Amino acid sequence: MNIFILNTGRCGSTTFIKACQHIDNYTAAHESRLRYIGRQRLAYPEQHIEADNRLSWLLGRLEQAYGDQAFYVHLRRNPAQTADSFAKRSQFGVMRAYKEGFLLGGEKNQSARDIALDYIDSIDSNIALFLKDKSRQMDFHLESAQADFTRFWHEIGASGDLQQALMEWDVTYNASR
Repeated sequence: MNIFILNTGRCGSTTFIKACQHIDNYTAAHESRLRYIGRQRLAYPEQHIEADNRLSWLLGRLEQAYGDQAFYVHLRRNPAQTADSFAKRSQFGVMRAYKEGFLLGGEKNQSARDIALDYIDSIDSNIALFLKDKSRQMDFHLESAQADFTRFWHEIGASGDLQQALMEWDVTYNASR
């Protein structure tokens, strides 16, 4: 079974995968196929856990490739904190793409934080709609990461070192400066 960690970004996806690397019966990676196109973009190995915020832009193709056969996690973080983190990165990455490509530059009075909040709302809404008919899924909140990860561990039948995995949630990875 494949597992996809769907998220906006800036919400703990790197840490999620670090924790998953303590699972013996799955491989786990963060943004491992982001440079591929076409069929190769979603050609993940079996028994693999993938976190990639760009999958939220590929939900139709994810449905075609995996449908209800995969397990999906909707990873979330407090939207205000997520927006604050994105605002610090507004000149590159997905925030620049959203502002310049999707909003065509946006309005002059829109702050980086306002644009980030709009992006977060759009992505979370798209993920929620995608998941509405999936039988294997869970919500995961960064604010309750250790409890939610323990539940995730049991839901997927993980084996390995749960205690080491939980300790990863005490480390901050990929923090905005």
